[in-house]
Amino acid sequence: MSENKTHYILAIGRRKTATARVRITPDTKTSVTVNGKSGEEYFNTATRRSIPLDPLNLDEIDGTFKIEARVSGGGNTAQAEAIRMGVARALTKDKETLRTPLKKAGFLKRDPRAVERKKPGLLKARKAPAWSKR
Repeated sequence: MSENKTHYILAIGRRKTATARVRITPDTKTSVTVNGKSGEEYFNTATRRSIPLDPLNLDEIDGTFKIEARVSGGGNTAQAEAIRMGVARALTKDKETLRTPLKKAGFLKRDPRAVERKKPGLLKARKAPAWSKR
């Protein structure tokens, strides 16, 4: 029996309300799959397509990887940056020496911003109804 056990590294990346579960596997060429679709199909602009690959473009990182991600929540850009964070975290799990360059590039920093909740008596989080004297 020949078992084809593929070694992969799992990591989670987040940005705002987007969450990405990322698996990277060493491969012959770099490819991105997001929610079962190719990266070119899922992300509609070239900028968003390149964001998940940013950690692999650093000088210290050699090798090619197959990136598979399951994303939910947030918008397209937040999802792309969540995948980027997941890839960076997976690379640090693989090789601890990559932590410093990835951290310096800002790929391991989470963007915690989220929409502020609406308060009672207000129209939005901070917008008050127009004041009238009578």
